[in-house]
Amino acid sequence: MILAAGRGERMRPLTDHTPKPLLEVGGKSLIARHLEKLAAAGFRDITINHAHLGEKIESAVGDGSRWGLRVRYSPESQALETAGGIRQALGLIGAPVFAVVNADVFSDYDYGGLAIAMQGLLAGDMQAHLVLIDNPAHNPRGDFALDGTLARDAGDARLTFSGMGAYNARLFESLDVGEKHALAPLLRNQMARGRVTAEHYRGRWTDVGTPARLAELDSQLQREQRS
Repeated sequence: MILAAGRGERMRPLTDHTPKPLLEVGGKSLIARHLEKLAAAGFRDITINHAHLGEKIESAVGDGSRWGLRVRYSPESQALETAGGIRQALGLIGAPVFAVVNADVFSDYDYGGLAIAMQGLLAGDMQAHLVLIDNPAHNPRGDFALDGTLARDAGDARLTFSGMGAYNARLFESLDVGEKHALAPLLRNQMARGRVTAEHYRGRWTDVGTPARLAELDSQLQREQRS
C-alpha cells in the first residue's frame, strides 16, 4: 500500500493544485518512483489511498500496468490518518500481511527488504516490522528505540520511523472503518508485547515535507543525473 492521502499543508502553495505524491524530483514524481521500486522488488498488487486531489493521482497512475502492477484505489472523503487509511483499505489489500510506504518519502531502500519482512510476519506472532533511520534535523529526538531486532517505545538510542514498514492485517482489524486512527498507539501497544521488529537503515532517505526539502532533493538528483 502507498499512503497518499495527506493534504500537504506545509507544501503549500505547491499542493494547492497538485497532490504531494505527484510533485517531481529529478524529473519524476514521488509516487512513480515508489511504483518503480515496488515493481522491481517483485510486488504486483498495489493499493493507493487518497483524499486531496485524489482524482489527479488516479489519472496519473491509472491501473499501474505501465509498471507491470495492478493498482487499486481507496478514496477517503477526509484523510483518515495512517492506521485509519490502512483499516479502510484492508478489503482491497486482501492479504494477511502487506507492506506500506509513505508516498512523500524518498529513499534508496530496497523494497525487497519489506518482502522478506512480510515472510517473517507470516511465520510467527509479530504484528509489524519497521524500517528506522538516523534522526533527521527535523526529528532530532527520534520515534522508537532499537533493541536488537525489536522496536521499543523507550530506550536511549532512539531512531526515526522512515514511513516504510510491513504489517499484519490483524493489527488493524479491531479499528472502526471510516474513522481517523493514528498508527503510533497501535505500534506502542504491540511493542510492549515484544511483537514489533525493526531494522536500522543507514542509506539515503528524505522526508519531502517542505518546499525547501523538495527543492534540495530535486537539485541533488539533477546534479547526479548530469554527472
